[in-house]
Amino acid sequence: MHIGMAADHGGFEMKCRLIKDLETAGHQIKDYGADQFVEDDDYPDFVVPLAIAVARQEVVRGIAICGSGVGACVAANKISGVRAALITDSFSAHQGVEDDDMNIICLGGRVVGYALALELIEIFLDANFKDTERFHRRLKKVTALEK
Repeated sequence: MHIGMAADHGGFEMKCRLIKDLETAGHQIKDYGADQFVEDDDYPDFVVPLAIAVARQEVVRGIAICGSGVGACVAANKISGVRAALITDSFSAHQGVEDDDMNIICLGGRVVGYALALELIEIFLDANFKDTERFHRRLKKVTALEK
């Protein structure tokens, strides 16, 4: 799967490790930064380009990491067509995709341990949207809010 990733200083180390493991698993990763650790960088500088790429379908799904995951989630959801969520448990990692067509997973690099982060991402990437009338009806209501 072609995946986009972005992280500020709060998720930089985790992002670097995740890229290696996800590429080893066969995924193609587009890195939207940060390219180096800068202690006072700002998550929107990296998350917004990732979110735009997801909305334009330049990448299939996105992974955004900041210190808590909250800021990354807030910034990503400002882009029309993005459905991002802060994920901390395995149920939400797949249910967000299955029911809500979540296309960006947000994680807290200072909150979630590496093993759990990788597990949540694998669950997120393996999940598929339930292509039924009920879920499309809900998405249409959400999409209407973006206009």
